[in-house]
Amino acid sequence: MPYTPIIGTVGYILSPDKKEVLLVHRNARPEDHNIGKYMGLGGKMERAEDVATCMRREIFEEAGIECIEMVLRGTVNWTGFGKNGEDWLGFVFRIDAFTGTPFQSNAEGNLEWVPIDQIYSLPMWEGDNHFLPLVFDSDPRPFHGYMPYDNCKPIGWSYVRM
Repeated sequence: MPYTPIIGTVGYILSPDKKEVLLVHRNARPEDHNIGKYMGLGGKMERAEDVATCMRREIFEEAGIECIEMVLRGTVNWTGFGKNGEDWLGFVFRIDAFTGTPFQSNAEGNLEWVPIDQIYSLPMWEGDNHFLPLVFDSDPRPFHGYMPYDNCKPIGWSYVRM
């Protein structure tokens, strides 16, 4: 059977001093599969886009800012992750520079600047704790990870860097 994941992007926007990251607190829609969680910004890639264009579009739509410097930090293959057990292939970016002033909120929830060293204490998807250190570390090589999910819980994590 061919593998046909949903392809998406997620971006972690650094503050100008590089000490904080802009996250969305998914608290706007009670029916949201991600309700209560803090997440990077992003979403599904559209048919006529490449991943960088998708990331720029999603950041503009969700935060109202333009990406100036983006770094592809890695990819994650999340199998069984979606609300109906869908597979996702995610392209994970760090946005090192932007123009504009971020929105205070969007249709998903409040946008909040969070100190990078405090993000691990926030309610997030359990699996985010595995790959987020790789987003913010100083190793320039992108990571490529595999994280299978079962019943909304990660059941494994492996990655390589190249």
